[in-house]
Amino acid sequence: MISKNHKRSGSERSGPAPGARTQSKTPPAAAEPPHEIHLPRTRVTISRDEILQDYALGYRSRLASLVGRKEVLTGKAKFGIFGDGKELPQLAMAKAFANGDFRAGYYRDQTFMLATGMTTLDAFFAQLYADTDPAHEPASAGRMMNAHFATRLVDEQGQFVKAIDRKNSSADISPTAGQMARALGLAYASKLYRQESALKSHSSAFSRNGSEIAFATIGDASTSEGIFFETVNAAGVLQVPLVTSVWDDGYGISVPRELQTTKGSISAALAGLESDREGEGYLLATVKAWDYPALVDTYLAITMQVRRTHKPALIHVMECTQPQGHSTSGSHERYKSEERLSWEKDSCCLTRMRSWMLASGLALESELTTLEEQARIAVEEARQKAWKRFQEPMQHLCSQAELTLEATRGQLPQGHSSLGILDEALLTLSRARQTTIYRRHIQAALHRAQFALAREPASMRHELDGLLRHMRIDNHRRFNGHLVSDSAASPLRASAVSPRFDSPESQTEVDGRLVLRSCFEQLLKRDPTVFALGEDVGKLGDVNLVFEGLQDAFGPLRVTDTGIREATILGQGIGSALRGLRPLVDIQYLDYLLHALQVMSDDLATTFYRTAGSQKCPVIIRTKGHRLEGIWHTGSPMGMILAALRGLYVCVPRNMTQAAGMYNVLFEGDSPALVIEVLNGYRLKERIPDNVGEFKVPLGVPEILRPGNDLTLVTYGACCRVALEAAALCSQLWGIEIEVIDAQTLIPFDRPGLIVDSLRRTNRLLVVDEDVPGGASAFILQQIVEAAGGFDWLETTPRTLTAQPNRAAYASDGDYFCKPSAENIVEAVYQILRTLHPANFPEMDPATTDLWRTDASSLPNP
Repeated sequence: MISKNHKRSGSERSGPAPGARTQSKTPPAAAEPPHEIHLPRTRVTISRDEILQDYALGYRSRLASLVGRKEVLTGKAKFGIFGDGKELPQLAMAKAFANGDFRAGYYRDQTFMLATGMTTLDAFFAQLYADTDPAHEPASAGRMMNAHFATRLVDEQGQFVKAIDRKNSSADISPTAGQMARALGLAYASKLYRQESALKSHSSAFSRNGSEIAFATIGDASTSEGIFFETVNAAGVLQVPLVTSVWDDGYGISVPRELQTTKGSISAALAGLESDREGEGYLLATVKAWDYPALVDTYLAITMQVRRTHKPALIHVMECTQPQGHSTSGSHERYKSEERLSWEKDSCCLTRMRSWMLASGLALESELTTLEEQARIAVEEARQKAWKRFQEPMQHLCSQAELTLEATRGQLPQGHSSLGILDEALLTLSRARQTTIYRRHIQAALHRAQFALAREPASMRHELDGLLRHMRIDNHRRFNGHLVSDSAASPLRASAVSPRFDSPESQTEVDGRLVLRSCFEQLLKRDPTVFALGEDVGKLGDVNLVFEGLQDAFGPLRVTDTGIREATILGQGIGSALRGLRPLVDIQYLDYLLHALQVMSDDLATTFYRTAGSQKCPVIIRTKGHRLEGIWHTGSPMGMILAALRGLYVCVPRNMTQAAGMYNVLFEGDSPALVIEVLNGYRLKERIPDNVGEFKVPLGVPEILRPGNDLTLVTYGACCRVALEAAALCSQLWGIEIEVIDAQTLIPFDRPGLIVDSLRRTNRLLVVDEDVPGGASAFILQQIVEAAGGFDWLETTPRTLTAQPNRAAYASDGDYFCKPSAENIVEAVYQILRTLHPANFPEMDPATTDLWRTDASSLPNP
């Protein structure tokens, strides 16, 4: 139980409401000038030198915020968001942060990052300027806006570094409270490392018996988000070492706390979670943002208990200020009263620390003045250094471009129509040199010159084309590279290994679910870092019994039941994967994926990209969808998935054998993926391969299920069975032979170009998709017709056959009339062939035969 010294009742306010005025009070001077302070609960002594160093670091951080804002307002940086007003709490938190610990924070934590050595002032300004050199800006190589922090978790070869020997920060994201799901997983990994005996041999690089803490930080207003409450509840249930700090400055941009939080206090609202000494629950504490000794004492006391007991904690840091407002995009004077602004000035944590040090005799005015002047020099030197390193390579490149343009211009005769374009390009570069030169200025100028000279001999553009080619490749690497891993462990490097059916046991047909069960059993046996978690996967063994008996075989930490909370189930996977584990995250139905979509899209899918390859998160997500029964169990929102989850592989196996082969590939790889199993396929009969844990289905390689020369039909998942039925019917009716191709994975899509090879023979294309019109079918068409050049081989318009725009109605008739059927496919094939051979395929009554149309509004009324 935490001491009540720093707790308060739910009715006490943190700082004044607009219109109120609170006087700042300074502690009385000590009788004798102390050289250290003693913290009562932790019995820790802090020396005078350490206190002065903390003040100096906090002051440097504050100046960096102030200077950073000026850089934005003068046009050198695009946007700024800073951690001013939170310096002292972060200095205190840094004292409790140990090697092996992980941070999952948000964009106010610059002081903490500086205090722990996980960033520098140089890197702070480099990120503000969006320097794309990872040597200057190691967090993201210019991909994330400023104050979004990360440390390197993998080396240049894609191998995990030894996390226990360093302090670690997972990569930030901007969506408010989005970091909380990942924080839960970082803490959950400590529980697994502490309690799962199978991991002892693996933990040397990642854990010291699970003693590591995950530190989450969040603004007070962001605690209104559902993901925050979901995480807080899950951490309490799981009892994991998660310490959440709430920086409470009274506002969420312009909206005051009273409109955000029940009782106007997140700690009061969560009071029911507090545990007794022995029971489950939370350690809760409140402390003022300006009270340096209480802050240090609170953080050290709380974290010592968390490391020992694995009880989660929440520290509500009240009376934070926000001297510059939310960000450079607005002014807080528009929504804060004069009284509130005056209180914030008086209650600034650094101002109050300064007064306390002077009053207690810990420092002299002259000492503090010297420290502050040194801080100004350090910040300005860092700013100048970062700016120079940011601009120098672009100035050099600009010089190259100018010389190239001038040399090209010299080849043109007087009065040539392109001279004006080249002169304009040179003027643009000259003007940019005087302020801020960006790569876009240079590449745009070269492009325009190239356009102007497009009709001239190639020899005239040789130097220009060469420089532009180099820039395009370089800039693609800087801004578009590292979407997915290309390391030696990339799943794209896996080759096909065919399933074997040699033994008598493999000749027997069983429910398809048992193929997956056998596959997962082999994965769990082979690799102690693999674990599965999700709703009902443990005791029940999954609602489809795919994990039946596996919890009994491997224990509840390897096959784990969770609450109904999709976002934080995924969060457990993300954080654990960042710490070297291999989670199989089960989302019970594809329709429920929407609960976790924000976490998947903003966090998981972007981890490798937004860190320029310095963090990887190989979470494998399994879910089930497509055809079954009813509006919420027939989902195929593939267009949404394809648009939101670039950075993940998206696998759509047609049966459980294909799914097992994909899992074998993915769990040997180092990349995140989503596998969507066919929901109505678990009871269909398949055979269990003898090499069920070893055979492999490579990603991005379609399979021809039925050869044919008259039309190419591309589909995936549950529609494969329907397409095969339709192809057989077309052959029976008209002797038309359809080539049915299973895409197998949508991301990546048809890497060897098998579908275009088919089009070379058939010249006709039909895409069948269970998604709504324009969903995955539009993506598939773009990949085939445009990206792979399939258009060149088509002799008639390609068609798509999709589900209706409404969701599928209940029961068998609902499925038939809402999703593509064999009859729909036959009709679509007939219509395609009719465009080429109308005599052989005469028009039929559209009111009875245009079933493949998704828009039936044009059909006559019955």
